[in-house]
Amino acid sequence: MRVDIKPLSVNQAWQGKRFKTPAYKRYERDVLLMLKPMAIPDGDLVIEITYGFSNRQSDVDNPTKLLIDILQKKYGFNDSRVTRLNLIKRQVKKGCEYIDFQIGTAS
Repeated sequence: MRVDIKPLSVNQAWQGKRFKTPAYKRYERDVLLMLKPMAIPDGDLVIEITYGFSNRQSDVDNPTKLLIDILQKKYGFNDSRVTRLNLIKRQVKKGCEYIDFQIGTAS
C-alpha cells in the first residue's frame, strides 16, 4: 500500500525543546561503554536491529531512534545515510533482554 504524503519527522511532531531524562542519559552512557569498535562502511547504510524484549507489549520501533542516535555518536556516521532499517522483535525471559545490531552497506 502506498500513501502519498510527506513523512513527518520526530522534530516536527513536538513543540518546544526536548530534554534527555536522567534515565536516558544513563542508558546512553551504558550503551556507549558496551559498544565495541567497528568500522562503518562508506555510502548508504542498512541497519538490522533485533530486540529481545521480555514484555510482549513492547513496540519494536520505540527504542530505535534512541539506539540509532547512540550508534551515530559512537561510530561517527550521520544517520541520514541510513536508507533501510530491518527491525526484529523476539520474546525473551525477564532479565535476558538484549539488543543485537548489524550495520552494512545498502545494495
